[in-house]
Amino acid sequence: MPGVIVLDHPLVQHKLTLLRRKDTSTAAFRQLARELSMLMAYELTRGLPLHTVTIETPLETTEAPLLAGKKLCLVSILRAGNGMLDGMLDLLPSARVGHIGLYRDPATLQPVQYYLKMPEDVAERFCIVLDPMLATGGSIAAAISRLKQADVMQLCVACLLAAPEGVAHLSEAHPDVPIYAAGLDRELDSHGYIRPGLGDAGDRLYGTK
Repeated sequence: MPGVIVLDHPLVQHKLTLLRRKDTSTAAFRQLARELSMLMAYELTRGLPLHTVTIETPLETTEAPLLAGKKLCLVSILRAGNGMLDGMLDLLPSARVGHIGLYRDPATLQPVQYYLKMPEDVAERFCIVLDPMLATGGSIAAAISRLKQADVMQLCVACLLAAPEGVAHLSEAHPDVPIYAAGLDRELDSHGYIRPGLGDAGDRLYGTK
């Protein structure tokens, strides 16, 4: 589907299948989400710029590559986005972290921001927006709009599962922002759940249902 990059690495697909199972425990779900997120971080940082520095090995002086520019910023959409943070930070320990809290207004069905905390220099960083489920796409689209208002120019989205409806909405709202997903599922049901899906990611991460 245009607008989304599905990561087809065998380990990603294997762990996603384990994550989907309804009998996967809260502890196992949390660990699998962490492992999947670390694998995704490896894939979606392939294009980061490098520059060459001079270093001393135990044997000689040599030229070697290092990441160039400011480090990344991982932006978690509360609360479920926090389930992807640890895995990303395992691979990207120097990344800064931002949080944005959104809820859906029951009358208008529009996302409403209730919390926002970002690094002061977020506009200078490449931001990875984290939310396990790209369902309708409303919350992620709103989060990206808020980051663009803060002059963030380099963005991508990382999610464990995406629905075609959410991909279409987000691609229309922000066609310049790539979407990375471990899986692209069939559809949303009448309650807004991704099918076949894995249930409510927040509830399964934190054992709240």
